[in-house]
Amino acid sequence: MSVRWDVRAAVAASVLLLILAACGGGINNGGGGGGGTVNSVAVAPRHSELVATTQAQQFTATVTATGGAATTVTWSVDGTAGGSATVGTISGSGLYTPPATGGTHTITATSTADATKSAASAVAVTDLSGVLTFHNDQARDGANTKEYALNPTNVKPGTFGKLTSCAVDGAAYTQLLWVPNLNIGGKSRNVILAATQHDSAYAFDADANPCQQLWHVNLIDPAHGGAAGEIPAPYSDVGAGYGDVQPEIGVTGTPVIDAATNIMYLVSKSEGSGGSFHIRVHALNLLDGGEKFGGPANVSASVTGSGAGSSGGNLAFDLRMHHQRSGLALANGVLYVSWAAHEDADPYHGWLISFNAGTLAKIAVYNATPNGTRGGVWMGGGAPAIDSSNNLFVLTGNGTYDGVTGNDYGDSALRLSPGLALVDSFTPYNQATLESTDADLASSGLLLLPDQPSGPAHMLVASGKEGRVYLINRDAMGGYCTSCSSLDTNVVQSFWATNNFGTPAFWNNALYFGGCDFGNGGDFLKRFVFNPGASPSFTSAPASQSATRFPFPGTIPSISAQGTANGIVWASDVSRYGPPSSRGTGPAVLHAYDATNLGAELWNSSQSGARDQAGNAVKFTAPTIANGKVYLSTRTEIDVYGLLP
Repeated sequence: MSVRWDVRAAVAASVLLLILAACGGGINNGGGGGGGTVNSVAVAPRHSELVATTQAQQFTATVTATGGAATTVTWSVDGTAGGSATVGTISGSGLYTPPATGGTHTITATSTADATKSAASAVAVTDLSGVLTFHNDQARDGANTKEYALNPTNVKPGTFGKLTSCAVDGAAYTQLLWVPNLNIGGKSRNVILAATQHDSAYAFDADANPCQQLWHVNLIDPAHGGAAGEIPAPYSDVGAGYGDVQPEIGVTGTPVIDAATNIMYLVSKSEGSGGSFHIRVHALNLLDGGEKFGGPANVSASVTGSGAGSSGGNLAFDLRMHHQRSGLALANGVLYVSWAAHEDADPYHGWLISFNAGTLAKIAVYNATPNGTRGGVWMGGGAPAIDSSNNLFVLTGNGTYDGVTGNDYGDSALRLSPGLALVDSFTPYNQATLESTDADLASSGLLLLPDQPSGPAHMLVASGKEGRVYLINRDAMGGYCTSCSSLDTNVVQSFWATNNFGTPAFWNNALYFGGCDFGNGGDFLKRFVFNPGASPSFTSAPASQSATRFPFPGTIPSISAQGTANGIVWASDVSRYGPPSSRGTGPAVLHAYDATNLGAELWNSSQSGARDQAGNAVKFTAPTIANGKVYLSTRTEIDVYGLLP
């Protein structure tokens, strides 16, 4: 009886083993959870760049297994199952919703069958509210300190490069603006806004690859205030014929955005039939490019004065002669727009006009040389800086100066009230020389330093063609020193750098200066250290500089950083901007440098051949960095760079 039972048991056991083998079961070799073996786990995407709270990311996990092991996973964020409000949450299906604050996080998928098998993905979350104005903010410091995806470790040829490009119909001189979380076409998107010299404005999905155009409008069609036959102003019909901006002039100055109302303000120029010229201020709906407030507003202005082009004691704004070259500014519901000339063609003046941002009604007018000539607000495309009390700070170019006894302020740094009344000024002691040699102060933009706890509380940095850098007390700008013969003793500091046609950047108590040095075929990008305290100053010798020279017109640097860490300086070589450039027409070259040591170049767009090549260069362009990407304006396209997939 027992023998028969043993035989039956052995047979039954053999049959069971055969069945298990046929079904893929058998002995658990490390699989667990029902048998089988988990070989690997992979997560896609490998990295993500998201906007805080609003931009979710769907992650997928791929589990490779044999022997019937389960292919499901559990999700965690920074080691917390399902995440949390602090680090972001992730659902059982892998949908991640970022937290309300910026930072970096790790998404992990762990096999349910074998907890030793997992895979991770990096997430960078930015709480940047937008790049809504030239050089990022009202101080014009050019720094985005809420960039968590890009750092000096991953910006290199193997991991960083060109992702896509978006075609445009004309040269894009404006800095690109970035707005998060716009609902366009029923979908929440991050959006890039661009404008061109062909009098066009565009909205592109900031994250789509390939590029996705969301809308495009013609600023001189009837829906945007234009009339039949209008065209962007041909360069040969304005200016002195040098072709400084060619072949046409439409939108040159960087727009400004009011995120509270989703409106972008910009200025167009056009020529109509019979040689009539039009300059209009547009308020565009960011969702579709439509005009707001019954706009656009046609620009007109006049002041009392006997200056060049005046008649009967009245000086009127000349639509043909004036060029809206500097960026627009917006503060406390007031839009500020400034003008210079086309190629110094006379007669012209430096004009500022303010508009009600909610109606486009003209509010106030300021003319820098009402009884003289010139004094344009050029600033190399830079925008007026604005302090916490909504005072404006601008630079004027070569022109009449009689500020000691009159009201003409060529070659000066000006402080204007919100109502455009002149409050204070600084004029270099050698203004007459600057004026006669076309070495104007306003070839470059200015920037405001952060408020200081000791010494002068409020300071600004200005520079120009001559090559001096001025550190100026904004509360007592110094006026004009009649007794100075070789040095301006009425400013906090001045020192030599090089000829400058762009706005510097400022980060971590350092000034990043991209001049061009006429006499040496270009100059290096330089880092000057700021020494705060009771007697503040810059160390006049650069702490570091790039190995690469930037020929005329130099470069306008921008900075990305995570607060005070992981700083990168982005600078574009635009010297091949086409005729009249002696270097001809060719691609812009985007460079990335370690912000603590400009001698350490991390990457540039020519290192990987055609893969990263930008479109052909234009002047006055500054890179825009937002949410893990770098955006650059060119003559034919908007280029998008970022971490490679």
